[in-house]
Amino acid sequence: LLSVLQRWALLALSACSSLCCLCCVLGLLVAIGLTLGNQGRVLLAPCSIANIALAPVSRECPFDPTRVYVSPPGGGDGD
Repeated sequence: LLSVLQRWALLALSACSSLCCLCCVLGLLVAIGLTLGNQGRVLLAPCSIANIALAPVSRECPFDPTRVYVSPPGGGDGD
């Protein structure tokens, strides 16, 4: 079985892991809350086109909710 030192090490590691997980979940909830709070306007703010309906088509817009990312068949396998 586990020695006393191994049990304390396991407890400390699991506590650190739980704390990191909690921080990630809180950060994700804050990001989702901010996005929903401003109705996603900040995501399209860097777009240079004045008409927000045309903004995702712009090359300067880093966030394009209408784009579908598809890899070509056989692409990315190294040959």
